[in-house]
Amino acid sequence: MADAITFYTNPMSRGRIVRWMLEEVGRPYDTQVLDYGTTMKAPEYLALNPMGKVPAIVCDGEVVTECAAICTFLADRFPEAGLAPGASEAGRGTYLRWMFFAAGPLEAAVTARSMNLMPPADKAGTLGYGTFEAAIEALEGAVSGDGPWILGDRFSAADIYVGSQINWGLMFKTIPDRPAFVAYAERLRARPAYVRATEIDDALMPKG
Repeated sequence: MADAITFYTNPMSRGRIVRWMLEEVGRPYDTQVLDYGTTMKAPEYLALNPMGKVPAIVCDGEVVTECAAICTFLADRFPEAGLAPGASEAGRGTYLRWMFFAAGPLEAAVTARSMNLMPPADKAGTLGYGTFEAAIEALEGAVSGDGPWILGDRFSAADIYVGSQINWGLMFKTIPDRPAFVAYAERLRARPAYVRATEIDDALMPKG
């Protein structure tokens, strides 16, 4: 079948981002739930993703890993879902800007802060994110524009990826609960595809 999608995940992983993306795309997909330390490290899966991590997808035989890459790939592969501006369309640069920002500087800054690995202040200039505070200020600006979404009135895969980081950051207290972040997360959680994806993954969580 054309555009056959297999989704490798675990409900306690960043696979939740890709599940949400798949639900927004609205195309059928097959889910393979992998376990940490066993099937995730098995030779069959390592042949697809040598990192031994989820999520990953296989779409018509092509393997894609890394959440931002998967979201970008799916948005471009299924343009009818309207989740990304086209290559020559207005907003494409803004869309890519914040996707890459969240995958690089933002995640690096949040991870360093949460693990108490922040560098000395005089070394900030050598880092891609500069400082945690600078990254958060930039993030707040991205979700505080004229419309409800990063691209204004248009919801996109950037909202799924950036929004997931904000949503988790608020839950785990790794991102400050500024009003702009809280309001943005509330809008995201109200989306039907987000609700469906969350229900599916919650049902897959270990019992007891």
